[in-house]
Amino acid sequence: MMAAALLAAPLGVEAQEGRLPRIGILTTASPGSSPPANSEAFVQGLRESGYVDGRNILLEQRYAQERPRLFPALAADLVRLKVDLIFARGPWAVTAANSATRAIPIVGIDLESDPVADGLVKTLARPGGNLTGMFLDLAELSGKQLQILKEINPRLSRVAVLGDSAVNSSQLRELRGVAGSLTVQIHVLEMRTAKDLAGAFEAENKRPSEALIVLSNPLTLASRSQIADIAAKRRLPSMYLYGAHVEAGGLISYGPNLPDMFRRCGVYAARILGGAKPGELPIERPAKFEMAINLKTAKALGLTIPPSLLQRADQVIE
Repeated sequence: MMAAALLAAPLGVEAQEGRLPRIGILTTASPGSSPPANSEAFVQGLRESGYVDGRNILLEQRYAQERPRLFPALAADLVRLKVDLIFARGPWAVTAANSATRAIPIVGIDLESDPVADGLVKTLARPGGNLTGMFLDLAELSGKQLQILKEINPRLSRVAVLGDSAVNSSQLRELRGVAGSLTVQIHVLEMRTAKDLAGAFEAENKRPSEALIVLSNPLTLASRSQIADIAAKRRLPSMYLYGAHVEAGGLISYGPNLPDMFRRCGVYAARILGGAKPGELPIERPAKFEMAINLKTAKALGLTIPPSLLQRADQVIE
């Protein structure tokens, strides 16, 4: 369950500490399940700041193996190791790390939570404690995704929504509000563990939906290939937050550039190892949103993507 890789840090850090600085990484997915571009981007962010791979920093990986309940024990393990910084990937990892320590700096990436409303930080501009990073609780994106599906199929009347109703509560509220204005019915399919995916669509057999929205969380991202396969078999046009889903065979995505957010986390981690205080580093939110469309999937579904959407797309897979 552990893996370690050598990375680089400024020589001054190594000299001051007398040992290799260590970053503990908390990840929901199993090794190899997450898009490799995300981990590579985090490493790139470190490298841009002078941390050279294989030279003077150590990564301590901890994987929850798609079981979020393991995070408290994994976070406690990193605290016992006295790592210099924790990089928490996803809402469960951020919560566990925050509960485990108020002393070790934490850089988090969380696309589902509001860190101020959840009491994790004081303000976005000045977090005030030991946590900072990249957060996005932009529920309006979910409503925008439903509107895009309606552009593709103006007759759309019933949409299945896959996610975790606890983690994705704000997104679901937004979806229900927009769905009412578009005369679309929403049917929530619960996925709280990886094992839930197989049975999540069983209720759909009696009254199938006409499209699928997959809400963002680390579990749905790790299961992107399986979800794309299910959507293809059920002939469901599928909408996602991340382009990695579209690369795995999903139809369309609209959301932030996730690898770039991971890169920024690497930059933040480097700044903290260099002496910056996490409480003084503002929480960042992505400013640019991208659309990806898989025309191969559209063709397999017998769909014609409106030219207006194709013109807006940043990535088109043909």
